[in-house]
Formats: sequence, C-alpha cells, structure tokens
Amino acid sequence: MDWRLTVLCENTVPGVGLLGEHGFAAYLEIPSGNILFDTGQGFALIQNALRLDRNLRTVSQVVLSHGHFDHTGGLLSFLNLHGPCDITAHPDVMSERFWWLPSGTEEKPLSIGIPWRDAYLTTRGARFRWHTTFAEIAENVFITGEVPRCSSFEVGDPKMMVVREGEWAADPFLDDFSLVMKTREGLMLLLGCAHAGLINILDHAIASTGESRIHAIVGGTHLGFSSDDQLHETIRSLKKYEIELLAVSHCTGQRPVARLAAEFGRRFAFAHVGFTLPSES
Repeated sequence: MDWRLTVLCENTVPGVGLLGEHGFAAYLEIPSGNILFDTGQGFALIQNALRLDRNLRTVSQVVLSHGHFDHTGGLLSFLNLHGPCDITAHPDVMSERFWWLPSGTEEKPLSIGIPWRDAYLTTRGARFRWHTTFAEIAENVFITGEVPRCSSFEVGDPKMMVVREGEWAADPFLDDFSLVMKTREGLMLLLGCAHAGLINILDHAIASTGESRIHAIVGGTHLGFSSDDQLHETIRSLKKYEIELLAVSHCTGQRPVARLAAEFGRRFAFAHVGFTLPSES
C-alpha cells in the first residue's frame, strides 16, 4: 500500500457502530508518516478511529484546514490520546470567527471559531508549525497555503465574519488550507470546506505542482451555502479538468450533492465516515 485515505469524521455514517457529526476529519497513511487532516468537533474522532481500526497514535502531524470549531474541536481529544504532536496550520486558525444567523426577528453573531486558545493547546502538547505559502510537509504531500482568489464567481459566504478594528468585516479565510498529494495517477486533493473556492484551489494546486491530472477530490466544498449561479459555474468549470473521482462531503449540501452526482455519474462518490481511497470494497 503506497497510501490510504480514510474519512474519520463527517455528517453521515453508512451503518451502525460509527458516529456522525457536523464536521470533518480524514486520516492519511503514507510511508513517511501518517497525517490527520482536521479533527471534527471532538465527539466522534476517537470512537470512529477505533471502529475503523485507524491508529491515531501513529500520526506524525496534524494539518488544520481552517479555524472553525467543526474542524478543530477534536484537537484536544487527539492530544490527550496521542501526546505532543506537530500541528501544521495558518496563524489565522486561532482567530475569532462568527456566523450571522437568524435569531427571532433579527440576526445575531454566533461564535464558530476554534474552541481552544493557543496556550491551552500548547501546554497540552500542540507544537504549532505556522505556514502561509504552498509547502511540502511530507514526501509528495503539500499544503496549499494561502490560495489566490482568481475566479469571479466564487464569492464566499458573506455571513461569515470577523472583527477588524472594532468593525464587522467579511472573513477573508486566508487560513483555508487544502492538502495536495502527488500520486502515480495524478493529484489527490483533500478539502476541509474549500472556503477559498474549489476552482481557485484546483488552479492553485495545478500551478504549484505542474501536474494537471486530478486523481481525486475529497471533502467539503461549501457549495451547500453558495448561490445557484456559483454552483452552475463551478460544475461548468470542473468539467474542464481531468478528474477521475469527485468525492464530496460535509458542507457540500444535499441539493449540490444530487446535482454533482447527476453531472459526474460514475466519477462521483460521497465521502461519508469510513470512506476510503483506494477503495477497500
């Protein structure tokens, strides 16, 4: 086995014995050291890893896709099990984040950032390795770093905000990292929520690696919160790439999932808890 990817945390489960939660985590096994990509909210990570026979104690580093609670909340549980570990992330992952949601007759901000403060994690074994640019973190495995926003239709979610100089501002999501792995079949892209835009991420990965073949795209796309126009343009753009498998999950949304399944047919899959690449079926 050259490599194996397993989804450990996701909103849905295929059967009994596994836990679903609104969040995402995936476990990448590679010869140079296993990687945990995100940690979910913290309710399901340990249970699902045990059930799926994935040993979290062998993880050499954690990569955080961005600083939302449903991707970082399980970090403390992981550290309690694993002990000290390198954590690869953008420094903005520790920022306070908010989502403006309806509350009665008005909208109010809901805190959705990482639930643990820097000192709380570092004193429990988190060794943060801050990055802002495209970088190789293991042999043939890369983080995207800050992704250039080039597509005109990937506009993000205007209700996700931060506070800047005492004023509300749109969250720039500079910390939105994806994992890129070079395989014999092409690139494997592992997404957290793709807040930077799926097409922006694809273009950045191709430009940074020089590889245009896309073996697989796995993870959340945030299309469940996008407009119909953005979904249409995303699908139109995706068809221009050589994509062998599009395996979406988490924040993609039911309507976009149905549309993507219809558009990509046998090249589509849903990456629920327990989903693996290469397939074990």
